Amino acid sequence: MEQSYWCRHIVVFLLSAWITLSFAQTTPSVRSNPTPTSQTEGPESLKFRLSGFPRKHNEGRIEVFYKGEWGTICDDDFSLANAHVLCRQLGFVSATGWGHSAKYGKGAGKIWLDNVQCSGSERSISVCKSRGWGNSDCTHDEDAGVICKDERLPGFRDSNVIEVQVDENRVEEVRLRPVVKAKRMPITEGVVEVKNKDGWAQVCDSGWTPKNSHVVCGMMGFPHERKVNKNFYKLEPNAKTITKTSSKPKPGKSAAAERLYAEQQKNHFLVHSVACLGTEVHLAACPLEFNYGNATETCAGGMPAVVSCVPGPLYTQNNAMKKKLKVSSSVRLKGGVRQSEGRVEVLKGSEWGTVCDDRWNLQSASVVCRELGFGSAKAALTGARMGQGLGPIHMNEVQCSGHERSLWNCRYKNISAEDCKHTEDAAVRCNVPYMGYEKTVRILGGRTRYEGRVEVLHTEINGIQLWGLICGESWGTEEAMVVCRQLGLGYANHGLQETWYWDSSNVTDMVISGVKCTGDEMSLSQCQRHKTVTCQKMAARFAAGVICSETASDLVLNAPLVQQTVYIEDRPLHMLYCAAEEDCLSKSAAKANWPYGHRRLLRFSSQIHNVGRADFRPKAGRHSWVWHACHGHYHSMDIFTHYDLLSANGTKVAEGHKASFCLEDSDCEEGVSKRYECANFGEQGITVGCWDLYRHDIDCQWLDITDVKPGMYILQVVINPNYEVSESDFTNNAMKCNCKYDGNRVWVHNCHIGDAFSEEAERKFEKYPGQLNNQIS
Repeated sequence: MEQSYWCRHIVVFLLSAWITLSFAQTTPSVRSNPTPTSQTEGPESLKFRLSGFPRKHNEGRIEVFYKGEWGTICDDDFSLANAHVLCRQLGFVSATGWGHSAKYGKGAGKIWLDNVQCSGSERSISVCKSRGWGNSDCTHDEDAGVICKDERLPGFRDSNVIEVQVDENRVEEVRLRPVVKAKRMPITEGVVEVKNKDGWAQVCDSGWTPKNSHVVCGMMGFPHERKVNKNFYKLEPNAKTITKTSSKPKPGKSAAAERLYAEQQKNHFLVHSVACLGTEVHLAACPLEFNYGNATETCAGGMPAVVSCVPGPLYTQNNAMKKKLKVSSSVRLKGGVRQSEGRVEVLKGSEWGTVCDDRWNLQSASVVCRELGFGSAKAALTGARMGQGLGPIHMNEVQCSGHERSLWNCRYKNISAEDCKHTEDAAVRCNVPYMGYEKTVRILGGRTRYEGRVEVLHTEINGIQLWGLICGESWGTEEAMVVCRQLGLGYANHGLQETWYWDSSNVTDMVISGVKCTGDEMSLSQCQRHKTVTCQKMAARFAAGVICSETASDLVLNAPLVQQTVYIEDRPLHMLYCAAEEDCLSKSAAKANWPYGHRRLLRFSSQIHNVGRADFRPKAGRHSWVWHACHGHYHSMDIFTHYDLLSANGTKVAEGHKASFCLEDSDCEEGVSKRYECANFGEQGITVGCWDLYRHDIDCQWLDITDVKPGMYILQVVINPNYEVSESDFTNNAMKCNCKYDGNRVWVHNCHIGDAFSEEAERKFEKYPGQLNNQIS
């Protein structure tokens, strides 16, 4: 009886729970009131971005562009499933986490979505349940963030569309179409054509001004416009009859006039009036008068607008013109994939410094781009998106009108220590001329579009163009960097000399060998190579390959710490057996009377920061790390750092090297967590925002100067000297100091990163004889 009683109660309880659960699954809570958002706002009409700080490129506050306005998403009911959907819309494969309570700082504007509930498989956040667009009871203290897996979706490309708000007649693209066929790239002159939903159309030149041309040239990647020779394009009285009497038009003016006349007869002028100020970064931001009536109206009293542009030094074919075209020597870009993008650095006095991103916008960014020989800016980046700089921050709250010739002509504030940190370094991406470089190379066989065997377009003797392989011998990181840049795939992670595991093409012929690049070239065609193919291993399995990445690390040595910690130690030989085993002493040590005597060591601390946008990881996998029992750790790299003492003429008088004892996070910036630790065969690396500290009192953290005579020298430290691991900037890997040694004592001063000073100051440094006494002036 009692058992039956309890059975009945259990059945009733389970039934009630099932009904409640079923109801809960089909009925939203009163508070959240989630409803499917409008299907009309599909993924193609929304834009997403990551904002806030401190953060990496694949994490941040999630912001959505809806109905012409950027806004945020509330963290109520937020989940990893929501983050998966949003990360895919941002171009990443998935999410690894999410942040609540404005982890990446508070946003501004509308809170577009609240109580979002996704299953994780939706194609867009717009089809997930929510309160509806703009319906929220949250504040910006509850802004949600996402952490995406640092792996891009195949085929995804960051949009280059400038964020400008215009009416329904949005001009999406602009091009210059040459009337006379261009023999070389880039195209610098042609008819202005705009594209909208109905296709390409022309612009009437009635009232066209140089300011309009300035904007168009900037969009095309050119710093300046020039006057067009309209007489060249004007139709001569008998031009109509030329086509009737001549079987083939003559090249030059008459041919151009005929073509332009034919263009006028098409009568497809979409825009009849343009009134740019000259500071706009996109033609769509200028006041435009559209042809609202019959789209076949002619351009009364005018002709199609023609624009001619002046290319920057990098893109002109005329050597005489290159000498005339000068770019700024007081502004530079660092850390970008291309020369046309990077962290903005300015020269003040004789020292390079960065620009704080407060008030940083497209007008200021465009001034930088144009003074460096590029077009207008297509992106003004904040939050150290191109890595962090070191040293001073020279400018804050920069405000340019857009007409200035140099960033230094703009209004700005001097910086104070409280105003900005390097996590707020400003950066730019500039418009550049289209050169078609990506058409001459491809990579195939990889798991994603970011990796594969390199194949180049090769012209045979008979003029037929085919795809061919590159000999893998001597192929390395610098060469891979050029290929990745040429294809728009970012930085090079690895340059590979064997690619048998990527054999998915019928291309087997080696057509290029001996490729040697500096790493700065825009195309492989600009690199050195053998005149005739010479390759010891001609089999396709030994062809060159690349693995590209959108981000890269950037290691920089703390130069002041070297200067603060340097000293001389006479260390007994019986304490140096491990160091000798690891080849950390000069060659003469082998002839010493072990274990008697000593070696004179120049010791100092090394603090190596990763200020890039990706963790620094050893190239070799854990399976190939070498255990050193003497010091009790694994070596993950053959050579991690070079230490050299140079004479005034650059000759090495002492050298040292330090294998990677272990790469780990000794400490990190506030808000950044350690990831790598060497203990117990742990993962090795240096996290973005962290540093690896090698104290002055550990083995091999020195230069053996036992055989060095008194004199004036230069102490040089080079990180990652063999380019084993990819970095976004190799120019800041070297540090130099003036060094005076009197046989008993040493004075080291003026330590700086190799690219921290102006060229003039660097030349003086090389000639400087060194400190003459122990007093610091």
